[in-house]
Amino acid sequence: MSSQNTTVVKSLTILNLFLERERLTLNEMVHLTDSPKTSVFRMVKSLEQMGFLDKDETGKYSLGLLFLQFGHLVRDRLSIRHVALPVMQKLRDQVGEAVNLIVRDQFEAVYVEKVDTIHPVRIYNEHPGRRVPMYAGACPRILLSYMSRADQEAYFQNVVLLPIGRGTMTDVDELRGALDAAKQNGYTVSHSELQDDTSAVAAPVFDHTGEIVAGLSIAGLSTRFGDDVLPLLIQRVKDAARQCSSLLGYPGASASHLGTPSIV
Repeated sequence: MSSQNTTVVKSLTILNLFLERERLTLNEMVHLTDSPKTSVFRMVKSLEQMGFLDKDETGKYSLGLLFLQFGHLVRDRLSIRHVALPVMQKLRDQVGEAVNLIVRDQFEAVYVEKVDTIHPVRIYNEHPGRRVPMYAGACPRILLSYMSRADQEAYFQNVVLLPIGRGTMTDVDELRGALDAAKQNGYTVSHSELQDDTSAVAAPVFDHTGEIVAGLSIAGLSTRFGDDVLPLLIQRVKDAARQCSSLLGYPGASASHLGTPSIV
């Protein structure tokens, strides 16, 4: 290992101490790294000069504002579409159906990315930029499912539940039950809600704060979404959504929410 690499490793060792600790003295860093005090002192001074560490009036060190700047850059440059697209393409290759990514905009859901099915007969009205109500369809409804109860009630007060397809839920109590089941199960299923004779399964995508930022769905003709294949489609979409969440830094992405698949 070169001396330069050794310096980088030692610097990261010191910075990693602050992942679980807000402030540390020089002596505490020496103790925690089990390193010579002179070596830690030189490293800390260099990190302070570069803006990676700040020292307060009591002599304790904390992470510098430079990390906040880097954090903003990572957040701004980490596009959900950029992160999700490779996962969506892999999911499409696994199941053969169209895969959609939807985000919330006020009281509506917006398609922001789509990977088309491999089948010659496909759904044509699902395209980036399309807006749909959050109460209809698996992917829009998964966004509504993870809103707080207060936000859900505000939604019901401001939105009229109009039929779109023959399977659209227009009863508030029925919809509330579907939302509760979707959040409990970690997925939802729809049949003929946004378009007759089409079906979808969807799961939530979370960011590093644990907030839902998107819905991921598999969609296609209902004839290809029978009870014999639904459990596999549910498993696949949940795994893909969990992978997207992990790439966005969601700490709970490794936790399993898979139960016995049931149709919502």
